[in-house]
Amino acid sequence: MECYYQLRSLALLISPSPWFQIISVMAAIATAVCFSSFLLSLFLLFGHRQIHAVSADASTAANPFTVRAALIRYWNRKVPTNRPQPAFILDKLSPLSALDSATYSSLAAADPAALSSRLSDLCAAARLLCNPEDTNTYSDAARKDDSSAFGSYQNSNFSDYGSGAKGGSNGFSHYSDDLNVAVDSFRRYSRGSIGHNDSFASYAEGGNVVTANFTSYASSSAGGAGGFDSYDHEANVPDLKFSNYDADATARKRSFSSYSDAANAGDQSFTGYGKRGADVPTTFKGYATDSNVLGSSFDGYGESASGANDSFASYGFNGNVPVNNFRSYGEGGKSGSESFASYRDQSNTGDDSFSSYAKGGNAASAEFTNYGNSFNPGTDSFKGYAEGSGKHKVTFKGYDSDNTTFKAYARSGIDFKTYRNSSVNPSLGAPAAAPLLSLHTGKPANRWLVEPGKFFRERELRRGSVLPMPDIRDKMPPRSFLPRSISGRIPFSVADVRRIFGIREDTALGKAVGDTVAECERAPSRGETKRCATSAEDVIDFAVSVLGSDVVARSTASTAGSKGDILIGKVSGVNGGKVTRSVSCHQSLFPYLVYYCHSVPKVRIYEAEILAVDSKEKINNGVAICHLDTSAWSPSHGAFVALGSKPGLIEACHWIFEGDMTWTVAD
Repeated sequence: MECYYQLRSLALLISPSPWFQIISVMAAIATAVCFSSFLLSLFLLFGHRQIHAVSADASTAANPFTVRAALIRYWNRKVPTNRPQPAFILDKLSPLSALDSATYSSLAAADPAALSSRLSDLCAAARLLCNPEDTNTYSDAARKDDSSAFGSYQNSNFSDYGSGAKGGSNGFSHYSDDLNVAVDSFRRYSRGSIGHNDSFASYAEGGNVVTANFTSYASSSAGGAGGFDSYDHEANVPDLKFSNYDADATARKRSFSSYSDAANAGDQSFTGYGKRGADVPTTFKGYATDSNVLGSSFDGYGESASGANDSFASYGFNGNVPVNNFRSYGEGGKSGSESFASYRDQSNTGDDSFSSYAKGGNAASAEFTNYGNSFNPGTDSFKGYAEGSGKHKVTFKGYDSDNTTFKAYARSGIDFKTYRNSSVNPSLGAPAAAPLLSLHTGKPANRWLVEPGKFFRERELRRGSVLPMPDIRDKMPPRSFLPRSISGRIPFSVADVRRIFGIREDTALGKAVGDTVAECERAPSRGETKRCATSAEDVIDFAVSVLGSDVVARSTASTAGSKGDILIGKVSGVNGGKVTRSVSCHQSLFPYLVYYCHSVPKVRIYEAEILAVDSKEKINNGVAICHLDTSAWSPSHGAFVALGSKPGLIEACHWIFEGDMTWTVAD
């Protein structure tokens, strides 16, 4: 039967060519013969030269069996108006050979779970994003006096490394930099060590989907210090876990500096951190600066610790929607002190939750200075805060919040100074560093929402204008579309995708799969028509269903000019600059390419020459979309922050970023 499925898949690839019925008949005959016999028949039918194209040169345009050739035929059927084939989509097709495509299609048809048995081959051949195994293991309990520098390492499992070490140091420099799907594990690292130092510098910088586990790290160690500097800088979707980190440690200092700055959609988890530790001070400085949607969870942090001192300085500064949860934080601790200075300052709509904070603590103190001075109102919840504590002192200086709840809060030892709980946006006050300014309003603005040039007015898109261009680079890991004959048979569920592609739930990629499925299953917004396309054919189908069969896909040609000033050359309005509707498609993070496509009414689309400011030479061809109806947008939308207006009063324009596309009716 496998031969039958393989040949039938080949027949589907070349449908509706004249050979379709011939191949289909031969596929039925092939149920009783082996695949090699069929290849011999093909040799006699097509000739040696044609067979060579199938087996050795599947990329040639003349080969009717390739994924590319099949999609071109599909395009010609769906868009029978001789419009240009969408090069943007063709470039993202799977490089699977005709034979591999038929093989994996037959496996998926019989049982999608069977793909997992060929996962490594499939991921390599189809150019997919699959979770790597821990390829390097450094287990060295025997070395007691260790000093090592780990440079240019990646995807490593450090188990029982440096256990019982006396003195020495480890330095991780340029570790997992610019790596897609980095998975690093530090388990039982430096356990029981004495005076052992470790530093993580330039760790996973610019990485995609970075997962790092620090488990039972430095447990029962004495002395020594650790530093996380420039850790996960500009990383995309970092997922970091610190479990039983420094548990039962004595006088071991930890510093998080320039940690996860400018990161995108990351999660940090500190569980059982410093539990039962003695004099374990921790400093969080420059933590999550300029980050986008960064979540931090502190569970059982400093529980039953003695004399622990933690400092959160410039924490979550200028971030976009930072979310921090402090649960069972410092519970049962003795003589510890916490300092929150310039915490969540100039951030956009942050949320903090303090549950069972310092519960039952003895002689602990907490000082909140310049706390919650957010760009937009944040939400703070204090539940069981300092409840049952003895001699607990809490001071709020310059606390600014619009939505704060205090439940079961200690009734004594509380000092509120210049506490503001207003019904309007709080004053920005004096920031710790000079804030970015909106190019249009000159007012302080949030970095993530108003990156220079991210939004602009329609009148600014004219020949001779000099505009800042935002970072339009594709931050997603490279992947390809799977053929529909494969992707269409993979159940679009979190559990099935994780199982088939070997993705662990507790990794960044595992969480991203869940987020993508949830977004795809979300009900459409008012007036929205949406679809998650799991194949190139799906993208074409949706565009045609919304706009008709005479369509064109457009995207900015390259990233030239990104993150700098550009000079606008010739500007052409699509459909003569008339108001039209479009279909925009944005990448989702998944093992294979999945696009979130939705209809966008009342827009104007422009193509513009992008020139170098100094030489006036053309360096790019940009595609911009101007949304004319912004009445349903949130008042805190970045476009209004940048342009200084309100929903429905102005239009908002932006470039089509690398990796995204917009569809319109053809000119």
